[in-house]
Amino acid sequence: RPLPNFALQPATSAGRRWPKAGGGDHHVRIYPIRKTSLKKFRPKSLSRVTSVADLDLTVGKKSKAKKHQALSALTLVEVIAIDGDGEIVGRPVEWNEGAKGPAPTILLHASENHSPGIGDRVMAKLIANGPAAEHGYRGKVIRVLSNDIGKVIGTFRKSSGAGGRIVPSGKKDRDEYVVPKGDEGGALEGELVVAEVTRQRGRGLMQVRVRERLGDAADPRNLSLIAIHTHGIPDEFSAAVAMEVKDLRPFNPAGRSDLRHIPLVTIDPADARDHDDAIWAEPDLDENNPGGFKLIVAIADVATYVVPGSALDKEARKRGNSVYFPDRVVPMLPERISNDLCSLKEGEDRPALACYMTFDKSGIKKSHHFERAVIRVAAGLAYEEAQAAIDGKVSVRAKDVLQTALKPLWAAYACLCKARDKRGPLDLDLPERKVLLDAKGNIDRVIVPDRLDAHRLVEEFMIQANVAAAEQLNKKRTPLLFRVHEQPSPEKLRALADFLRTVNIPFALGQVIRSSHFNKVLKAAKETPQQRLINEVVLRSQAQANYRPLNAGHFGLSLANYAHFTSPIRRYADLIVHRALVTALGFGSDGLSTFDIANLEETAEMISAAERRAMVAERETMDRLVASHLASQIGATFKGRVSGVVGAGLFVVLRETGADGFVPVSSLGQDYFVFDAVRHALIGTSSGETFQLGDEVEVKLMEVAPLKGGLRLEIVGDGKSGEKPKRLSRPQLRKPKFKKR
Repeated sequence: RPLPNFALQPATSAGRRWPKAGGGDHHVRIYPIRKTSLKKFRPKSLSRVTSVADLDLTVGKKSKAKKHQALSALTLVEVIAIDGDGEIVGRPVEWNEGAKGPAPTILLHASENHSPGIGDRVMAKLIANGPAAEHGYRGKVIRVLSNDIGKVIGTFRKSSGAGGRIVPSGKKDRDEYVVPKGDEGGALEGELVVAEVTRQRGRGLMQVRVRERLGDAADPRNLSLIAIHTHGIPDEFSAAVAMEVKDLRPFNPAGRSDLRHIPLVTIDPADARDHDDAIWAEPDLDENNPGGFKLIVAIADVATYVVPGSALDKEARKRGNSVYFPDRVVPMLPERISNDLCSLKEGEDRPALACYMTFDKSGIKKSHHFERAVIRVAAGLAYEEAQAAIDGKVSVRAKDVLQTALKPLWAAYACLCKARDKRGPLDLDLPERKVLLDAKGNIDRVIVPDRLDAHRLVEEFMIQANVAAAEQLNKKRTPLLFRVHEQPSPEKLRALADFLRTVNIPFALGQVIRSSHFNKVLKAAKETPQQRLINEVVLRSQAQANYRPLNAGHFGLSLANYAHFTSPIRRYADLIVHRALVTALGFGSDGLSTFDIANLEETAEMISAAERRAMVAERETMDRLVASHLASQIGATFKGRVSGVVGAGLFVVLRETGADGFVPVSSLGQDYFVFDAVRHALIGTSSGETFQLGDEVEVKLMEVAPLKGGLRLEIVGDGKSGEKPKRLSRPQLRKPKFKKR
């Protein structure tokens, strides 16, 4: 979008004089020229600027800026490559190739605070190079801007002549976009593309230019790319990262504790490609601790390879965590690290940070300490394989570690359960579905994996190691990132109490709320028709966990000190905790850097946002996969459950696939339905017919939008009978809202 012209005025008031040319950078005030209309120009910050072609910041008549320079001294640049030497190469975002010839390339200099990647847009201060130089300009990065300004993702549809249109993939995007002739970027009919807005008119459709082709929109293996590009999830590593990874060498075991004689085992999902935790236990032979156990939780020592300030470290911090889709993984770290050097593979020496813990017979931790070690995993087992061995069906792999590792682990877990049950962490029963794909990326089937003791055992061992790490760093007063989960807000507690009153379950307010109070509610609902409903409502009443440098405890786990320590391959927070332990315990020089400490709060905000971004992207991709799977079944009926209620209608999750669809309130029948916020229900004013959160329903599939992941459903049959609504007070009584189309 073109900006108005500007006039400059010295920022200093003394004499209102211009500084001499060639004296370095100067601060100036920028004023719009009055003759230019400013009705649509209200930039709040530099990060909102999308075009600076008309902005000339040259100061003085004898400025060093060359007169033949076609680009302004301050220009918006898109990063197009990072060469083999790690140099960043860009090109101007706005360039009229027809009038000026090919766009010049720009060699960019980045600082530690401004390190862009391919596809990023940056504001850069430019200087023209000589005619013999490889790049037309060199520039300094002033600020990295969002790379999704004006970005559109959708399906390309070719026009009868030239150009085409893009049907957007976002649920909220209703209008198509026009692709003028020459801006197709080679896109083919039906391809998923990424485009950028080039012109936004007051009337008519916006114009876009295709920037990237993602593949056939009909191929389900490309659906995860929509979420990756929509949410700006980095999915390619830069050349600088690739060079660092290439130069990595196996670790040096000198100075580490040797635990290779300990029969540590990994217990992971059967399809896991990286293994970052190994466990071991044995009865404590100390006569002062009868019935107690000694445990070791050994975690991959990622800090050995990812050092502060490296390109690897910067990229991991930007990504925050690995993102898991049904068809692919976008890892936080390159596979050379996550699947090889740091993966705790069976029979191979690996560096680890080992947490030693001793528990008494009641499951209470008596002591702990940490060591940097070298380990050799005795067996790498799947959850089902380990559980089967304990249940009497021993595989060849599990046979050698059944007596030395598995049975002691299960005995130690039984001991830890005593303290866990007394602690009373939140015990929600909400089984998760898992999508299995065929070779073509289509849904083969959707399963609900069994929740085994093997899962609970590993989970409890990891929790105890996380607690030990937080306590150790608290004791040493070392900066770290806590995993914080606050108790529910008073508003959510009141709403929950009002709802529980409608199902005759008491929930007293005015007391110090603990997770055990919620467990009493869940226990009262067990084996009742409302069990699923009450689990859903209790879950919705909880706060969202996040990362913070200041401790506020973990409400859901009922723990005063908690940090993430056990998954440094896939979470940056865990890597920070590892470095903090290295610093606090004097394990080496690769601990916390001054940058880590100074920017701890910013890092916490970044990785908390990355975690939320990953959750949304994974959910959206699942919706698109299932919608694509159901596209050929319009008119079919399905069993489902009401998973959400709003004034405009019902959200229903289908039993077989876990797909989410929407039932508009207008399709429920002739009655007028009102929304009861307390009961989470739509109630007919004349009949009392009720549709409530958690109700089992039968629905008919009416419409599918595969790329948007949307399903429109209709209820087959009637709702359950109920009382007519009485005088519902706001916000309990809400009329359904309809949007004009």
